[in-house]
Amino acid sequence: MRESGGRLKNRRIALGITGSIAAYKAVELLRLFQNEGADVRCLMTTSAVEFIGTLTLETLSGRPVDSDVLSLQGDGRIGHIAAAHDVEAIVVAPATAHWLGAMAHGLAGDPITAACLATSVPVVVAPAMDGGMFSHPATQANVARLREFGYRIVEPETGVLASGMTGQGRLASLNRIVDATVEVLGGDASSAPIVATSTVATSTSPAESRTPARRDLAGRHVVVTAGGTAEPIDPVRFVGNRSSGKMGMAVAEDALARGATVTLILGNHSVEPPALCNVTRAETAAEMQAALRALTPPEGPRFDVLVMAAAVADFRPRTTSATKIGREGGMTLELEATPDLLAETAERVRDSIRTAGGRRPILVGFAAETGSLERAPEKLRAKGVDFLVANDVAEPGSGFGTDTNKVTIFSRDAEPEDLPLLSKLEVAELLLDRIVVRLAAAGGAAKGEVPAGEVPAGEAPAGEAPAGEAPAGEAKR
Repeated sequence: MRESGGRLKNRRIALGITGSIAAYKAVELLRLFQNEGADVRCLMTTSAVEFIGTLTLETLSGRPVDSDVLSLQGDGRIGHIAAAHDVEAIVVAPATAHWLGAMAHGLAGDPITAACLATSVPVVVAPAMDGGMFSHPATQANVARLREFGYRIVEPETGVLASGMTGQGRLASLNRIVDATVEVLGGDASSAPIVATSTVATSTSPAESRTPARRDLAGRHVVVTAGGTAEPIDPVRFVGNRSSGKMGMAVAEDALARGATVTLILGNHSVEPPALCNVTRAETAAEMQAALRALTPPEGPRFDVLVMAAAVADFRPRTTSATKIGREGGMTLELEATPDLLAETAERVRDSIRTAGGRRPILVGFAAETGSLERAPEKLRAKGVDFLVANDVAEPGSGFGTDTNKVTIFSRDAEPEDLPLLSKLEVAELLLDRIVVRLAAAGGAAKGEVPAGEVPAGEAPAGEAPAGEAPAGEAKR
């Protein structure tokens, strides 16, 4: 091991540990940070101390652990205030559902929330919890709120939890947490860690390997849904589709290359998401619905652009068996329709604009058809979106799992555009070109205002170009 070099050489980090059973992993995380060259001090909640105590952390870090929000340091300074101003990043791992809620609402009842409130340095948060807690709408809303603060969320992983249940809630691999910390501090997370306790599949995406020629989405928040949903029949079977997630990943990659902050709501997928995305896992239509609702509260949408590229199952079993169904006697499934997430989200956005005002973000839907695209114009109108990207999945090179796509882009105020067979990244680039033009036509909102996009029909402010039209002298692309 090397303790004087590494990607975090001489960087000062505060490691916040909350009361999760995964708190024991914080000891190894501390060592990984030190192996990368970091100087680490530890903050703990009272419940975290119950799990692992302070002695091991104090011995390894060479510093007292701050576990009392009212405690003073030896030099008379308040412990959490000193941490807030002495470090270059705060990493909260594990972060419980309780801590996420407290932090989202600014409740400084422990040294970690107090330090985060008092600091201006980057904050990395790695949630860990049991059961269905992470997918609950309250938790998802709190996570969305922390993302609004600019916090980097390292999503928990799916697997067997402490209770014996299986679900999303396992603390992310320690290497992922270290890599995220390196990234927020401006380092190179692509180089191999000095010490690894586990391996994570990674890939170099086009958006990460190329230098973009433009940053026309800088300062924008783009939300992309990708992958398919799996609607459970029983613990081992589900109703789903063939979606790989490649098209949505391509949109996320190009949005990152253009400077956007990207949130990826990710269902079942066969390719790894870009490393710099904020990822929310959503394996069912209900989980994807909860994630979208968290991003569209009554006070207004929390994004500038929404691209719904996920293939949400149209139907799900009306009832789900808690145990595996035997093959004796066969199986009869009674299905019900899943919610139309695109139409529902568009309606929630319209409702929030009517009540709270502001501009409507750009909304984009995808439609997979077979045989013809004749239903696409009606889908565009019925769902109330700006663009609908339709493809015939029966055409060669245009189906699920391919690296290419042949699409038609429908717009409510322009003629359909038939694109040739292209790579999915090229399709993403052309789609985002059109989105950028529409954002520019609607006018930009100042930082802190309602996200920029298009105002509802008939409500364009005086002097602004109508939505979908390029400013004078600028050609539509």
